[in-house]
Amino acid sequence: MEAVIKLEKIVKNYKVGTQVVRALRSVSLTINKGEYVAIMGASGSGKSTLMNVIGCLDTPTSGFYELNNQDVSHLTDDELAEIRNKEIGFVFQTFNLLPRNTALENVMLPLVYAGMKKQERIMKAEKILTEVGLADRIEHKPNELSGGQRQRVAVARALVNNPCILLADEPTGNLDSKISEEIMQLFAEIHRKGNTLIVVTHEEDIANHAHRIIRLKDGEIDSDHVNPNPVY
Repeated sequence: MEAVIKLEKIVKNYKVGTQVVRALRSVSLTINKGEYVAIMGASGSGKSTLMNVIGCLDTPTSGFYELNNQDVSHLTDDELAEIRNKEIGFVFQTFNLLPRNTALENVMLPLVYAGMKKQERIMKAEKILTEVGLADRIEHKPNELSGGQRQRVAVARALVNNPCILLADEPTGNLDSKISEEIMQLFAEIHRKGNTLIVVTHEEDIANHAHRIIRLKDGEIDSDHVNPNPVY
């Protein structure tokens, strides 16, 4: 199996006033290409910090992080931003769409940063919006879309650059149970196409869609096991 993510003895400390908060305590972890992983834990367990390190939104205090065979443990902010745009697709609980832009324009945004020509950007964004079931909504703005449709736009935007990882942080947190299930079915389709998928969640029913479940507690890995019966 080809490793996409390799974490070795990752420590992350924060200073809060005079206190040092040890958010991650020597976390070691490997995620292979094509895996579907859920990262779980209660509030304060370190799961958000781990997601920020994996997503190159933050650097570890110490330890080694290799993403796609590149050491990203000690890169500058600009270098991390470039890695994020090329290698990682993000899906957030709050969608993070630009309100004045259409679905198509929102999905095209990472391609603008990548320097792609306009016609190519349009074609690529239209194709991915069609794949997530929004062919008839490409000219709609976020306030003209349902919560589930907005999250589909966010998923399309995350996938448009062909990232090596799709990283979803509480992706169904703002959705009702029926729409949540639709988004999880979409994730299952994305995984079947060979994408590496990491979902950060505190909800058992969302984690149960994943093929591997990692639980954090007090900044350490409490358990890491294969899910024998993932929900499809």
